[in-house]
Amino acid sequence: MADMPTMKTRIESVMEDPASGAIARVYAQSLLDALPADQAAEAVEEFQSFVDEVLAKNEEFETLLTSARIGRDDKLKLIERVVAGRGSELFTNFLRVLARHERLDLLPAILGHCRVQYELRTGRKRVQVASATPLSAEVLTQIETRLAAAFAFQPVLEPAVDPSLLGGLRIRVGDTVYDGSLRARLNQLRLRVRDRSLHEIQSGRDRFSHSERD
Repeated sequence: MADMPTMKTRIESVMEDPASGAIARVYAQSLLDALPADQAAEAVEEFQSFVDEVLAKNEEFETLLTSARIGRDDKLKLIERVVAGRGSELFTNFLRVLARHERLDLLPAILGHCRVQYELRTGRKRVQVASATPLSAEVLTQIETRLAAAFAFQPVLEPAVDPSLLGGLRIRVGDTVYDGSLRARLNQLRLRVRDRSLHEIQSGRDRFSHSERD
């Protein structure tokens, strides 16, 4: 658990554009579908390495590969010169397909969807665990163990820090949120106090109304 690599795949512009996100998912699924099951992990790691070690650390190369100002043919030549012979043939062909369809700018987003889809296919699922302060590796391991026992999948934890929680945890599994934070408990307490006050006010009005009629 403590050795889980940090994902560096979130691109704000893509996350804000549902259409681009949908396209990225399609390419991610196509890549995984083209792979034998026993080669998927290696292919995803090669993809991750390309984004983290090549694109992220070579800004000029990333710009040439992803910029809309660089023509498709020039990008294909760049792939032949830099990637062909170094990367696997399948990954190189994947880059060629993206270049021909002018989708190389979606590489980080496609990688993010690849990892998530690969995890789902292997019985794993991402779980965001938010806390007011950073959690230790030991605590995260304990949380992972308890979640694995509670759900029918192997959780892949994504720790997050949210000081507004004050204390406790907020756990998100897909679209479901399990909020055990102190902030949530305080909000629940406020709602109960408000509902009780409204009930008492309404009861008082009812008694007063009955008294007037009597």
